[in-house]
Amino acid sequence: MSFLSNLGYVSRRAAQKERVRILYRRALKDTLNWAVHRHLFYQDASELRERFDANKHVEDPDTIDKLIADGEASYEKWRHPDPYIVPWAPGGTKFTRNPPPPEGIEIIYDYGKEDAEPL
Repeated sequence: MSFLSNLGYVSRRAAQKERVRILYRRALKDTLNWAVHRHLFYQDASELRERFDANKHVEDPDTIDKLIADGEASYEKWRHPDPYIVPWAPGGTKFTRNPPPPEGIEIIYDYGKEDAEPL
């Protein structure tokens, strides 16, 4: 019985670590959307890291779950309404701007060459 309870604890902690990692990365990327200049981003990023480090030593799994839920709710509340999207990424302004031609259309690349006989 001890082995199964220990295994459940370890798997729960692994899932919590993954949720915290994902939350931190999403919040850090969203911080870049709010910062106009890089030096402002560095300041905001260090404040974000301090908020995560303040709860680094919490060991109770239920408390950790509550902190993660509070962090995710705070992220959803403060996320940027119009995030920056790389232009060529899905959702960007240049995504599929020049799609490939449809099937059956042949493109001829020998411009200026006629089929006339040489003189």
